[in-house]
Amino acid sequence: MCYFLYLASPLTLSEVRSMLPRGLTADLASSADHQALKSFHPPALTVARILVGRCSCDLVRTRLSDATEDERHLRERYRRLNVPRSAVIAALERHRRVGVVPGAQKDWPAELSRFVAEHGRNAGPTLYLLRFAPDEDGAREHPTAGPTSQVRLHPEHWLIEGKPVVL
Repeated sequence: MCYFLYLASPLTLSEVRSMLPRGLTADLASSADHQALKSFHPPALTVARILVGRCSCDLVRTRLSDATEDERHLRERYRRLNVPRSAVIAALERHRRVGVVPGAQKDWPAELSRFVAEHGRNAGPTLYLLRFAPDEDGAREHPTAGPTSQVRLHPEHWLIEGKPVVL
């Protein structure tokens, strides 16, 4: 568990990856996620997860230097979901695998907003969905549409967990 950002894009995975800022990666989503998100956004060719390290947490929350404090939010979410201890440990280990050189803090929401704007110019409308756990069901509601200009103006506030948006 962690936060995961999904993208349903009309571009290929290679094209998406070539546009990502350094430190972000894209991995194909599961076939179930692909089908679910493609049903909401039929022009999508690729459904992928955008990651910093092995999760998307850094795109949502600033990582704290104290690991205990940084993970407190995640541990509380796991507790509310009644996640078994072994799964919590595995999830926290994944979360700890930071994808960039330690100490090289980036403003990940701003980096993501630049990617979203560039992607929108090159590919057109694309669906984005933020979820807390990779094994949750797909989107629970139909996507809303919005302009990419709002993402650039408010890079920390356009992603709402569980609410897909087409930009």
